[in-house]
Amino acid sequence: MMELRVLRYFLAVAEEGNITWAAELLQISQPTLSRQLRQLEEELGVTLFVRGRRNVTLTGEGELLRDRARAIVELADKTERDVALSAGRHLAGEISVSCGDVRSVAFLTSCMAQFRLLHPHVRFVMISATADVIQERLEQGLSDLALMTEPVEVDRFDFERLDTPDVWGAMMRDDDPLADRNGIVPSDLVGRPLLLPLRPQVRSELFNWFGSLRDEVQTACIFNLPLNAAMAVRQGVGVALTYDVGQVGEGLRFVPLAPHLEARSVVAWKRGRRHAPAVETFIAFMRQRIESGEGCTDAQHGE
Repeated sequence: MMELRVLRYFLAVAEEGNITWAAELLQISQPTLSRQLRQLEEELGVTLFVRGRRNVTLTGEGELLRDRARAIVELADKTERDVALSAGRHLAGEISVSCGDVRSVAFLTSCMAQFRLLHPHVRFVMISATADVIQERLEQGLSDLALMTEPVEVDRFDFERLDTPDVWGAMMRDDDPLADRNGIVPSDLVGRPLLLPLRPQVRSELFNWFGSLRDEVQTACIFNLPLNAAMAVRQGVGVALTYDVGQVGEGLRFVPLAPHLEARSVVAWKRGRRHAPAVETFIAFMRQRIESGEGCTDAQHGE
């Protein structure tokens, strides 16, 4: 069985790319670290590193182990913290939240701010990512809560649907001929190089918006987060179809799509899992605010 200690050794070498430097970081001898790595390779029956004169690089098997080891070590550290802090007199602990760049983050962070007024020993960790990565972190137990934009599969989670919609539009340079429009129709974008979102389900919704013109869409770039798209648009790559995240940056303009297209967000957590006391208390606090009408327009809940 692989030990956490050895996985930490492996990750240190993978990140440093040099066994001597990693040994200094770990405060163990270089021969001891080399021996542990060879034993790990023998145990797994694979070669994890290509060893050069001064540096080491990961093999394909090494890259796979690196990704899995990061998740294992992160989950182990989080579990250790949660268990230790749950025995304290005051509510304390760490709540990990994964979220995309969406307007509903404002509601979630408002909940976080008010919650910390009541429980100042609780801290939050926010991870920004796409919905697919967010869902994977939630499945693995690396995140306690996830804020995701639909369409997203929430069958395996408890969730609440939030009120704030994300409006779709075209992000363009402010010197673009379309920048003064009040709305962008599909024919405006025919023949224009477009930046489209990474998620296939989302691109499918956008192609449906184009209707009969969908085959004339010219894809110049695929992006995962609006900030990356904004940089590309500013450099002249094309026009990005993205959410209105409020502030697109200097030199850019956001124009809504017409017909109107919007998406809702859900905040979800893993069903049937016993959460740390801080997480359970925060979920109850957040749901109370949602049920009072601050974040949810309908009674559709995931339980």
